[in-house]
Amino acid sequence: MSLRPSYVSSPARLAANRRNARQSTGPRSARGNAQSRLIRLRDGSRSRLFQDLQWTLMASPPTAVARTARRSMTPGLAAHPSFAELGRIFCQAGVEAVLTRRALREEGNEQKDCFYANEATKCMKTRRR
Repeated sequence: MSLRPSYVSSPARLAANRRNARQSTGPRSARGNAQSRLIRLRDGSRSRLFQDLQWTLMASPPTAVARTARRSMTPGLAAHPSFAELGRIFCQAGVEAVLTRRALREEGNEQKDCFYANEATKCMKTRRR
């Protein structure tokens, strides 16, 4: 037997919830809709800050991705889920790049440094051959 009370809603409560749901439908005017579309440009993955951080992390060496992310993001940006996820993804990619490079070095197959993002494409092409 559960000690928690049952959460069965009364008909009056259900009717009140339906009335409230009809009132909260988001922006209705053309201006409100236009403003809500721009929120992602300010805060999300389409924002200039997000794209700048992405390019900065891509250009940093794998061993310095975490340090670059900490220096590039303010505490407010680091708290934003999109920016925090981007930092985690690049840190994980940096760890994997270092581990791959270490494994290649141990096998004796290391061809050249792939530390910088602009060199990574050239390096991947030489490894495919």
